[in-house]
Amino acid sequence: MATRTRMTPEQRRDQLLDLGAELFASHPYDEVHIERVAELAGVSRGLLYHYFPGKREFFVAMLVREDAALLDETAPDPALTPVEQLRHGVEAFLDYCVRHEFGVRAVFRGAVSSDPEIVAIVANSIDRQVERILVATGGGSDPAPMVLVALRSWIYLLRAASYEMLSDKRVRTDDVMAMCMSAFFGAVAGLSPDILPEGLREILTELDVTPR
Repeated sequence: MATRTRMTPEQRRDQLLDLGAELFASHPYDEVHIERVAELAGVSRGLLYHYFPGKREFFVAMLVREDAALLDETAPDPALTPVEQLRHGVEAFLDYCVRHEFGVRAVFRGAVSSDPEIVAIVANSIDRQVERILVATGGGSDPAPMVLVALRSWIYLLRAASYEMLSDKRVRTDDVMAMCMSAFFGAVAGLSPDILPEGLREILTELDVTPR
């Protein structure tokens, strides 16, 4: 008789989070019962609660895991030019969304939560992405408020477009890529040249785009 491979605690935890991501990706938060995760995994409810005290803690753990993986896979390569870093980052973001659809959809659903901890995780993730752009373009530690508005708004656009791409299979990744790149340049071009970091001005010059 074949023996069942025993999972390590880390493997079991990841399995439970993977199954939970499928449920949260396809159902509103209030309709998800994490006891169903235990049923799908073939484990006792007691074991599930050993890892996660409740649904909120389960969702937060899933959100943190997906966010960390996404940030890792979209890490910039400082050897590239700012434009190349931006293009690589958007490509990596969209590729991650496609390869981890359930987790990403669940995260995007969680972004509309009113839970302070969940809101803080999402906000921190966006701030990290903004910081990366500023580092790549010489934005410094004290960028103008409108620069932050433009970059944060663009990242929200990228996230929303990615969610739509996952929800409607007629939407092509290449088209989302092209739209988001154009939207970035448009957002930056709409800022006053006086507040643009040097790297962003260079990007617009390279693309022959004139700031307002």
